[in-house]
Amino acid sequence: MSYYKMPILEDSGFVVVDNYDQSNDPTEWLDIEYVNWKSSGDTRFSPLASAYGDMECDGFWNHTPPKTDKDGVWVQKNVDIAPVLTRRAQEPNVNIGRCRVIELQPNTYADAIHNLHRDDNNRLNPEGTGWIVRAFFNLTDDPDAVMVLREDRDDPSTETRVPLPVGTQAIIDTQRLWHAVWHPNTSRPRYCLITSYESGPNLESWIEARNPITRVDSPDVPADELAESQRREAEKAAKAEAPKPEVMSEA
Repeated sequence: MSYYKMPILEDSGFVVVDNYDQSNDPTEWLDIEYVNWKSSGDTRFSPLASAYGDMECDGFWNHTPPKTDKDGVWVQKNVDIAPVLTRRAQEPNVNIGRCRVIELQPNTYADAIHNLHRDDNNRLNPEGTGWIVRAFFNLTDDPDAVMVLREDRDDPSTETRVPLPVGTQAIIDTQRLWHAVWHPNTSRPRYCLITSYESGPNLESWIEARNPITRVDSPDVPADELAESQRREAEKAAKAEAPKPEVMSEA
């Protein structure tokens, strides 16, 4: 027995749907409470749903009792402040796990490549149920920011860079794809609503109703940003390959 995975993600591991019109939305993400919890890069997070409804962002399996990234409990304090964001997360009408807003400070392309990671969404997820994927709803207008995605962390030829203008909505198999955001805007942080969803018919219907695409044209990386990233990656590789000093054992 295996997990149910959505066929639309078989192609590239991600799907981008119609942008969400945020022109009349309140900026609720500025008023909710944040916790100093780090992921990749200089970040803060604000939970809308956590493992048991507390103001924290830890993996659900790190609690007592442990649980998979499903059946999140709404953090009432933040939900009361952010009803629009909460409704957006609930819109596909599927099982929700972690739901939080990320605040990401400006960074470089080299930072993003250094911070590439895969998520462990399906730890403790019972086989035969839906595979957990993540939705990324960009809240701020970040026309120069991109979500960097790679099938192979060390192979740039597998890289796709998804543009992140305001209202971008993407569903990503983040346990399959290495990912991180490059946010070159030096004047302000980027905000994004990230929600763990269980794959299934309702999520598929939500996606299909919004003109999904599984391939995008990647914006170019400036030569200086690319060179710095290559320098840092080469330095990291050299350190990893350097011979380790022998440890003398005591007689």
